[in-house]
Amino acid sequence: MYAPPHPPGLSNSNSRTSVADVPSLRAYQVWKGSNRFCCGGRLIFGPDARSLYMTIFLILVPVFLFCTFVSRTLIEEFHHRTGNIIVVICAVFTVYTIALLFLTSGRDPGIIPRNQQPPDPEDEAEGSVVSSDWPGSLGVAPSIPPTKDVKVNGVTIKVKYCQTCMLYRPPRCSHCSICNNCVDRFDHHCPWVGQCIGKRNYRFFFMFISSTTLLCLYVFVFSIVNLSKIMSTHHCSLWKALSKSPASGILILYTFLVAWFVGGLTGFHLYLILTNQTTYENFRYRYDRRMNPYNRGWAGNALEIFCSRIPPSRNNFREKVEVDPAEIFNNSVSYMHAMNPELPKISFDFGMGKRQAVAAEDFADAQNQLEGIGGLERCGTQPPRLAWETKDNWEMNLDRMLAPEFGVQYGMSPKELQKINDVHHSVPPLQI
Repeated sequence: MYAPPHPPGLSNSNSRTSVADVPSLRAYQVWKGSNRFCCGGRLIFGPDARSLYMTIFLILVPVFLFCTFVSRTLIEEFHHRTGNIIVVICAVFTVYTIALLFLTSGRDPGIIPRNQQPPDPEDEAEGSVVSSDWPGSLGVAPSIPPTKDVKVNGVTIKVKYCQTCMLYRPPRCSHCSICNNCVDRFDHHCPWVGQCIGKRNYRFFFMFISSTTLLCLYVFVFSIVNLSKIMSTHHCSLWKALSKSPASGILILYTFLVAWFVGGLTGFHLYLILTNQTTYENFRYRYDRRMNPYNRGWAGNALEIFCSRIPPSRNNFREKVEVDPAEIFNNSVSYMHAMNPELPKISFDFGMGKRQAVAAEDFADAQNQLEGIGGLERCGTQPPRLAWETKDNWEMNLDRMLAPEFGVQYGMSPKELQKINDVHHSVPPLQI
């Protein structure tokens, strides 16, 4: 599984870095969100995708117990053909549920592509509503209004400006703080599937939780049937039957508890579907207290969710993109901060020419922290490219870029130069 950004190293020629020196990368390799990618960018998951293991475990283990222990009695008590059909239906239903789980978690939920630069405040000023605490409203400098009004079915809706994605969010869009993306028709971020639930996967999410509820009820009912068959065959009490088939008792208790959870969740989302709301809107706006501009009636709302065409993804994660070397280096520093939050925050904004000098003790701290992250994990999806003869040029160029950050210029003493070189040698060059 690929977790961006694993930033590549800088390529240098004649002690200068240019865009031409950097090969084009795939969009998922320089993705600015917190998503994880798999199969070369064909599958996209949330940053908490590991929770899928727990979800799959909670589904497969009770099914395994049912098919291994409970099914024996069912096959013997019923006609063999009927008993086998009961087991096969359970297995097929489980595969169907797991498939819906991956359709929910492994696809683009409706991510809105980010803008490369913010819109012109003059172009966005018309029809916008500027809040009193917005810096642009204080007469300091022209600024982008925080909200603007749009019409939805004759109702005025305020859409907010997202400073992270540098765009005005479309209606029903919200920014997920976990995935760090703006998602169209954002419902919520589900930790059980490790993905945002939005316009492109909400249908599969509802089918997943509803099928999980039915699977729980299926196992629950036939576990009770299994105990009743044991009681009638051996003419014993319930406790005696439980001692003969403890797996049935465990499954009855487990599926009863889980069915309350996923069944309640299914009922809640069925209500949201019939009223054309999202979980985010229901908790924040409370449409039952005012007019819902998206409500088309129960039938229309259900048809919109289950029968409408799922829009194609707005992102092509496998397309080749050209990357600015300065942006690559900024991503490298950001990745180091993510790996070690204690690393002092130093600004490396080469594009804007911003420099932040640090004191000598801060430089020493940075050196110690960089020595601790020498084992930085490299991206396994990118082929090795840098040869030994380019290593010196890369280090020389990195020295020149780092020199202004630490308040030093060329012509520094050999001792100071050795200090910086020690820092650079402690971090192996990342490969493209």
